[in-house]
Amino acid sequence: MKVTDLKPALIWQCFDEITKVPRPTHHLDKMKEFLVDWANRHNIPVKTDAVGNVVMTKPATPGHENAPTIILQGHQDMVAEKRNDSNHDFFNDPIETIVDGDWVKANGTTLGADNGIGCATGMAVLLDDTLVHGPIEVLMTVDEEQGLIGANGLEPGMISGSILLNLDSEEHGQLVIGCAGGKVTVCTYKYATEAAPADYKYFDVHINHMMGGHSGMEIGLGRGNANQQLARFIWEMSQSCDVVVSRIDGGNLANAIPREAIATIGIPADKEAELMAYAAEFNKTIHSEFALAENPDFTFDVTAAATPATIIDKKQSSALIATIFATPNGVQGMSNAVPGLIETSCNLASVKMQDDKIVITVHQRSSVDSRRDEIADRIKALYQMIGCEVIFEDAYVGWAPNPESKVLKVAESSFFDLFGEKPRVEALHAGLECGLFLEKMPNLDMISFGPTLKDIHSPSEKANIPSVAKYWELLTEILKRLA
Repeated sequence: MKVTDLKPALIWQCFDEITKVPRPTHHLDKMKEFLVDWANRHNIPVKTDAVGNVVMTKPATPGHENAPTIILQGHQDMVAEKRNDSNHDFFNDPIETIVDGDWVKANGTTLGADNGIGCATGMAVLLDDTLVHGPIEVLMTVDEEQGLIGANGLEPGMISGSILLNLDSEEHGQLVIGCAGGKVTVCTYKYATEAAPADYKYFDVHINHMMGGHSGMEIGLGRGNANQQLARFIWEMSQSCDVVVSRIDGGNLANAIPREAIATIGIPADKEAELMAYAAEFNKTIHSEFALAENPDFTFDVTAAATPATIIDKKQSSALIATIFATPNGVQGMSNAVPGLIETSCNLASVKMQDDKIVITVHQRSSVDSRRDEIADRIKALYQMIGCEVIFEDAYVGWAPNPESKVLKVAESSFFDLFGEKPRVEALHAGLECGLFLEKMPNLDMISFGPTLKDIHSPSEKANIPSVAKYWELLTEILKRLA
């Protein structure tokens, strides 16, 4: 079975078209061109703004012209993550989709259902002339995954609706009315090198195949952070013998929990047996610690490596490893206002060597902006102590819940009448664009919802097929009632 055989047909057919268009964050020229061409092919009015946001419109069903204009909103970009054995080129290759029982997934890469399903839904509404609705605006923003650039740069007049349905949530049965804000801290460490000691033995230390995932939605699941566990092993080993570091690399994107990290280290030749013994012990320890939260097949390996020409200056590498190990990571506080909601978190996202510097990226999230800023400042203070240059990027505000939202009441009653149960009304620890829209248009009434997606921001991402059908039922019923 192919994706285009699935129901509801219009969503899956539009999603299939989207998967054929390369669209990693910050590289959306092909996606914008596709969307404009698609609208023109279907005689749908379309406009764009300077940052690349696309808006398509559809008039109301006859007789409903006086209903409020509804904005259906998704984002064009996808997180570009792949397995180590994948040769996929995100800048040129289509996503290869696989139908597996009740799920759609991709072959070795992220699926891009986050938020290709949201965009495909808006396109399906534009195409479906059987629906009853008021005036429709479909807004597809750019670069949501890093910096919320489209929402930040949305030009006045691009949208005029008074109700916004954000189609970027990932759990059927959940109506979202608030979310966390965030900030990315980038720490740049310039380092010197020295000749690698010839009388040392060198090893590659490699953590791989951890689950990773969304650094907001899944930060509270207790999954391992490959960067932190790698630094932990090196630091702990350095307490009993001299350890030098030639290279270190781990993670990729600020909003993805790192699944893999690798370092090349050296130790005195007579310490090899001690290293291997401790590696075996450490491997057992972390598999025990993460037994209930992680992929049981994640690997920790220490293998012999060639002697490198140079190592990082010993004092600098020692300070760096200790600092990475000490970096706040995971849940940092729970909300006092919303029981069970993670308030503040950190993701030690990536450690990258670039010429004569190492760049460490940490993503902070919080539903309280001052706490977001405080944890970012703590990380800045920590890394400045070892001489890093620290800057903040991609700050975005949270979305304060409005339990009295009128569109929420419509969505709740629609859900109950369709499915015979009450939906969960919740705030998320993930970031959504809604807070930025609210800054620009304070009178917007908004909710967010979507079908069930699992393991987004990782190569295990998958979309639940039955939930997409229910999500479509809910959306079309909400549109009908609002009309």
